[in-house]
Amino acid sequence: MSEVRVVLVDDQELVRSGLRRILRRRDGFEIVAECGDGSEVPATLDGLSSGEDRGVDVVVMDLRMRTVDGITATADILARGDGLPVLVLTTFDDDEMLSGALRAGAAGFLLKDSSADDLIRAVRTVADGGHWLDPSVTGRVLQQFRTGPAPAPARSAVDPLTARELEVLQAIALGRSNGEIADELVISELTVKSHVGRIFTKLGLRDRPAAIVYAYDNGLVRPGRS
Repeated sequence: MSEVRVVLVDDQELVRSGLRRILRRRDGFEIVAECGDGSEVPATLDGLSSGEDRGVDVVVMDLRMRTVDGITATADILARGDGLPVLVLTTFDDDEMLSGALRAGAAGFLLKDSSADDLIRAVRTVADGGHWLDPSVTGRVLQQFRTGPAPAPARSAVDPLTARELEVLQAIALGRSNGEIADELVISELTVKSHVGRIFTKLGLRDRPAAIVYAYDNGLVRPGRS
């Protein structure tokens, strides 16, 4: 298995040091760069992508920084169009910032006081194309995220979907990557990708975060389930 290549973005050296101690090379991670502010991210990523190595697999992003915050930096990363996923780190009471990060396209969020094991799982999940929503604040963050009309009843919400597409949507909402969904449903990853595309088209969804919100809003999964 190749190493997960990580960029750390946090304005506190003490926090970055702690992350380095957890995301160790012997556990399958390589910290390829660190940024002390969101303003440093574009040049850092440009430098990494222009080299001969294989670039970056995931950015671990703080939200509150002095010059350019994590929401803006996340949006800038997603605007690059190369699909680089972002996992944001925050404190328990940062619901508004977290919902902003999801709108910006973050692949997930994790509380800074989470365990080392959760951090490792979250980074691997996001790097593999999945999503990670910390269950202790998921419900509150989704409430902040919702900006549209009240959701339709659950039956009408899933009527356009086949039974298998519904299974895939529920798995997406639980943060599963395409590879994990393929293993769970005993189908190919290419088939999963086809299902995901049809789900987005049928439900008018833009991306996986929107699918996660849709599933929670319509009672297809509940916060805390894993």
